[in-house]
Order: sequence, then C-alpha cells, then structure tokens
Amino acid sequence: QVQLVESGGGLVQPGGSLRLSCAAPGSMFSIYVKGWYRQAPGKQRELVATITSGGRLIYADSVKGRFTISRDNAGTLYLQMNSLKPEDTAVYYCNAVHSPTSDDYWGQGTQVTVSS
Repeated sequence: QVQLVESGGGLVQPGGSLRLSCAAPGSMFSIYVKGWYRQAPGKQRELVATITSGGRLIYADSVKGRFTISRDNAGTLYLQMNSLKPEDTAVYYCNAVHSPTSDDYWGQGTQVTVSS
C-alpha cells in the first residue's frame, strides 16, 4: 500500500561512511518519517535513531557520536553514518507514521555491510 523509499545502503570498509535516506512518495499526505531501525541476522530489530514529536534526537548508545539523524523541510529522513564498524552490519529500516490513523509504515530495508 504505502511504500517508503530508501536509498544509500551498500558495502563499506570499517571507518567509512554512508548516508541513508528515506521518504514517502510525494503524492502521500500526512506521512511523517521519524526513525531508523536495524536488524542483524539472529537479532531483534532495534532502534538506531529517532526524532521525537518535539524535535529531540535520540540515539542508541552503540551509535552515539558516530551517526546523525536529520529531516529536511520536505520530510525526507536521513541517517549519516560515520566511523562505521563491522557491528553496524545489518538491514536498516526507516519508520513512518500515518498521522490520521497512527498506523506505522516501514521501508523495504536497505543492507549496510561493513567489512574489509
């Protein structure tokens, strides 16, 4: 139904950088992209970073100081990932909420692999 568009994943060496982006189609209304999650093999999906309704930036302890979440004026969500570690390897998902119904929506996931 509602398809979030993600981009920016890929393969990088340890210490490298990637920038992920996520947006709802321009034709969609009242959709707010708000956070990034990731899931590694055999692990539960975990919160990486999110922007609260009040504009507060929240990060998982494991990425503090290395990742930066932001949202531009068009509503596109970004995750700047620096100093990447092998432990960051996972499928990264963006999350959005449909304001009128409070339904959650997810991107298809983008693979981030950090390896030499």
